[in-house]
Amino acid sequence: MSFDNNQIFMLSILIPIYNYNITNLVKALHQQCEKAEIDFEILCFDDGSEDGFKNQNKSIESLKHAIYKELPKNLGRSKIRNELGRAAQYKYLLFMDCDSKVVSESYIKNYIEKLDSNSLLYGGRIYQSEPPQKEFYFHWFYGTHREQMSVEERKKNPYQSFMTNNFLIPKVIFLNFLFDENLTQYGHEDTMFGLQLKLAQVPILHIDNPLEHKGLETTVSFLNKTKQGIENLLYLSQKNDLIDTKLLRTFKKIKSLNFTYFVDFAFQLLKKRLLQNFHSSNVNLKFFDFYKLGLLIKADQKVKPPSKRKKAFDL
Repeated sequence: MSFDNNQIFMLSILIPIYNYNITNLVKALHQQCEKAEIDFEILCFDDGSEDGFKNQNKSIESLKHAIYKELPKNLGRSKIRNELGRAAQYKYLLFMDCDSKVVSESYIKNYIEKLDSNSLLYGGRIYQSEPPQKEFYFHWFYGTHREQMSVEERKKNPYQSFMTNNFLIPKVIFLNFLFDENLTQYGHEDTMFGLQLKLAQVPILHIDNPLEHKGLETTVSFLNKTKQGIENLLYLSQKNDLIDTKLLRTFKKIKSLNFTYFVDFAFQLLKKRLLQNFHSSNVNLKFFDFYKLGLLIKADQKVKPPSKRKKAFDL
């Protein structure tokens, strides 16, 4: 669907904030929206950030059409996105992570030109080309080799390669699905959302319109979030057996063959060496795949039955 300049296009840009300075991001988006001569709003909801970040981000209120709001308590990654979607006043919703950087001067225009009223558009994610400091190297290496994908690669598995960092969706479609608010911590809210769209036969269209991911985590922090993601994945797989990832398929196969004991034994034996590799400059992502498999087996061993579980799992 091409964009006619005579047509009034209305866009709500939605940014959940947690401990990040979004002023440059919002200014870049604001400039592009004004240049495109569209009706727009930029909604920024802070989800319990430290005071320093709140003080920095309050300045965006001076921009016309920008709204900054501090929530009274932390809602979590899924619920805050739902709150933003419900609060939006316009027909199309553009979601992005707060630790993003606009890399194209035609970022907004690119989305408008590819607009489809019946589909979700996903623009992609990229990382800086130069390696960062050692403490952030593992996250950067993983991101550049696993999350930074060409449009052609993403199109091969359109629902599995969708992420929540950068997508445009009609509000009427979003409100029919929403994110699973039981997922309060990091990881796999996009997996469940993508599955819902797939089952409903809502297309995910992949375009070349990436945002750069700037919020690199230290290796320790990234590994902690990986553990949280494993917890969420296990919860979702027990809630819906249609949840499908490569890691889950491997786990189910090992479990069906009664090999989990042997894999768990190897995991415990090698765990220290695996962690050493993740902190090195010679990262092996196959080791990381095995590490996540070990975490998933451990989580499955310790989790309470679904009827007794209240929240996440204690690894």
